[in-house]
Amino acid sequence: MPDSQDAARVRLEIEGPLARIVLDRPDKLGALTAGMLERLEFVADTIDRDAAVRVAILMATGTRAFCVGADIEAWSALPPLEMGARWIRDGHRVFDRLAGLRQPLIAVLNGMTFGGGLELAMTADIRIAEAHATLGLPEVSIGTIPGWGGTDRLPALIGAARAKQMIFTAGRIDAATAERWGLVNEVVPSGEGAARAAALAAEIARQAPRSVQLAKQAVNAGQGFGAAVAIEALAGALAATTSDAREGVASFRERRPAEFRGE
Repeated sequence: MPDSQDAARVRLEIEGPLARIVLDRPDKLGALTAGMLERLEFVADTIDRDAAVRVAILMATGTRAFCVGADIEAWSALPPLEMGARWIRDGHRVFDRLAGLRQPLIAVLNGMTFGGGLELAMTADIRIAEAHATLGLPEVSIGTIPGWGGTDRLPALIGAARAKQMIFTAGRIDAATAERWGLVNEVVPSGEGAARAAALAAEIARQAPRSVQLAKQAVNAGQGFGAAVAIEALAGALAATTSDAREGVASFRERRPAEFRGE
């Protein structure tokens, strides 16, 4: 568990079928620390295991930024080997955990969304951008490269050519361009992102939850993300419904040979 300070910077709020993950560090524009990553992982695990939660929203307090990425004071002090062994690997693990949530995840981009912040936003299934939001991967401008999936998830969303343009130039794009390129689903007036996400979440929550979750796994698998997990989860669930599965468990408990009937 992360310490209380990091827990306060990443809040989890659950109201019935809706979970909200709230980045609460507006004074630092949502910049992520190692402890915040740890807290995000804990929050993702909590949501994934809560059968009552049907959809989650990822958002930030303040009006200037969603998240400007990794806290440069945190990672720049690390030795190179420590950077690769801990910071990069931890970020990938946590972001993959968020992307792999059973429930749909909606991100609200309420301002600057840069670097690791954009990589965090790309773990969501749906992104709502407020009109004043700007997005970018500025890493090459400070002598590094995207480290938490930007070179993978961004091309998958907008194509390799546009992803290279964003990464190579360290340039920023506005919300309207992001929508046109397919990086965000919708653009709403400033200040209305949370309300639009809540309305969309409510619409999703009204649907059959298992069907929504299975559909998410199927779409992700088709895009090359979590294919083995999706196939094994679906196959395992199907196998568990068969008479042979019940017979297998019964024979084990009764210490006798199983009599499978192919049913």
